[in-house]
Amino acid sequence: MIRIARRLLIGKPLHNKEIMHERLPKWKALSIFSSDALSSVAYGPEQALLVLVAAQGIVAYGYLSPVIIAVSVLLLIVVLSYVQVSRANPEGGGAYAIAKKNIGEFPALVAAGAVFADYVLTAAVSVAAGTAAIVSAFPALAGKEIGIDLAVLFFILMLVNLRGLRESSTAFVYPTYAFLLGMVVLICTGVYQAFTSDVALIPTASLEKQPMSMAMLYIVLRAFANGCSSMTGVEAIADSVPLFRKPEAKNAITTTYWMAGILVTMLGGVTFMMMHFHISPILEVTALSQLAERIFDRSFLYYYIQLTTMVVLYLAANTAYNGLPVLLSIVAKDGYLPRYLSSRGERLTFSNGIIVITVSAAALIVAYGGQLDHLIALYAIGVFISFTIAQCSMVVHWKRERGRGWLVRAIVNGIGALATGLVVFIITLTKFSHGAWAVLVFIPLMVFIFKKIRAHYDDMAEQLHLPLDVKLENDDEAVGRNFVIVPISSPTRVVYESLKFAKTLSKDIIVLHIAKDDESAARVQVKWEEWNPGMDLEIIQSPYRLTIQPLLDYVEELKKKKNPEDYITVVIPEFETRKWWHRLLHNQTGWILHAMLVIKENVSVTTIPYHLNK
Repeated sequence: MIRIARRLLIGKPLHNKEIMHERLPKWKALSIFSSDALSSVAYGPEQALLVLVAAQGIVAYGYLSPVIIAVSVLLLIVVLSYVQVSRANPEGGGAYAIAKKNIGEFPALVAAGAVFADYVLTAAVSVAAGTAAIVSAFPALAGKEIGIDLAVLFFILMLVNLRGLRESSTAFVYPTYAFLLGMVVLICTGVYQAFTSDVALIPTASLEKQPMSMAMLYIVLRAFANGCSSMTGVEAIADSVPLFRKPEAKNAITTTYWMAGILVTMLGGVTFMMMHFHISPILEVTALSQLAERIFDRSFLYYYIQLTTMVVLYLAANTAYNGLPVLLSIVAKDGYLPRYLSSRGERLTFSNGIIVITVSAAALIVAYGGQLDHLIALYAIGVFISFTIAQCSMVVHWKRERGRGWLVRAIVNGIGALATGLVVFIITLTKFSHGAWAVLVFIPLMVFIFKKIRAHYDDMAEQLHLPLDVKLENDDEAVGRNFVIVPISSPTRVVYESLKFAKTLSKDIIVLHIAKDDESAARVQVKWEEWNPGMDLEIIQSPYRLTIQPLLDYVEELKKKKNPEDYITVVIPEFETRKWWHRLLHNQTGWILHAMLVIKENVSVTTIPYHLNK
């Protein structure tokens, strides 16, 4: 039954040779790795507008276009810089890998922690934004946002990704292009209406600006910081270069250019229409929903826009599902994360990393009540920290390589580092009290965890190292005895099989029974003597009706009495039921005992399973 469930949820295991067929062509990669950045047009301009209008009302509306223009220029700078990352580091890993090669361990770990935070927030923000889009179209769903978010995370994103890259790419590629088609129709129709109507292209109210002051500058910078949420996901392509078809770097670079061109076009079109129709924030109604309704009314095209926006925002979280597990696997191979995160599952996915990002994003959504504006407050700072580290690393890389055109490339990355470093300062300044402090605490905490994990692995490797001059003793030189303890509750067929095995290990066998009262002790003693296996039965009274602790105490006492050369082995008799649910009808004493004994030094533990037929 469990096997059938796994096959339905995860799918048929794939052979290692099939991994090459999992590589992605550019048209699929664009939908998978760019869905996060492209879908951000649904909330990026709106989040900038929210800050401007909430702070200064209509007189700050006119700053929206300069803010979005600044975001678009910064996007182009970052894209040009990340193209260099893809070219110089085709193995993937993005900011972490390139920093580790060029500027050292600590900056690389900071980048890894920052990208981890950003990817988890990407999943949480995208899912929350998708739910907001559908609630705008169907207000009856208001109040159920958290339940919808968690259902999407666990029952769509996690399960589809666990089935493998081939299935996830097929499931996610068409909705992304459906969304792009809807946005093309929306922008073209909106721009056409703007130029053919008698209304001014941009109403005077949308151009009004309060004179610049220190307070106004702070508001504009905070709006810019919120607008920078449209740039998250740009690094996903550079993180996942190995997943592209050959030539990997060239295809990744081409996909990056396409992503940037489409995103800048959509940002400009949506911002123009927001200002033309003078869209203002409305509770539980997104700006994109207002635009679609103004242009198409509540027609089929309106619901098409809302549904495809919802789907692509949900799938935008898949950018994190494709990028973060790959990054975690690279960091884990270097020993800074648990080793099992570096292993592919049966479907050639990094299944453990997929589970990590799902649980982390779910925890964020629950902690912040699924509120998009609360999650946005945490957003972007992590990714811009990684941007800055990556660009600084690239400057060092080009200076070290000194190949053809290295100076121009170093200047491009240097400008990128300055620009993104300035954005880190702006986001920290304007968002610190609104939640950015949590990310700034999280990143050093992650670096601390990375270092502790690596220290554990280094310490373990040192202790497990086997010098070549260590030799096994010959049989006639071997000293020491093996005391084999077989705990029993009553003489059964399982005990018989366990004693047969114990005899192959040693002649020093201790059959032990923990008695809860005199009556049960006498009953077991009588059965033992009736069976008469030729061994003595040792009975320990347990007046407090404990079973496991007296046995543990007995093992400790034996450890004190035995010679240093002696061994102790505990053989646990256990029967295995034929059907899995039968296991629920029996206690788990054997399993618990094994778990408690295996952590003790100089004690070996083995379980002898006896399989029942019915």
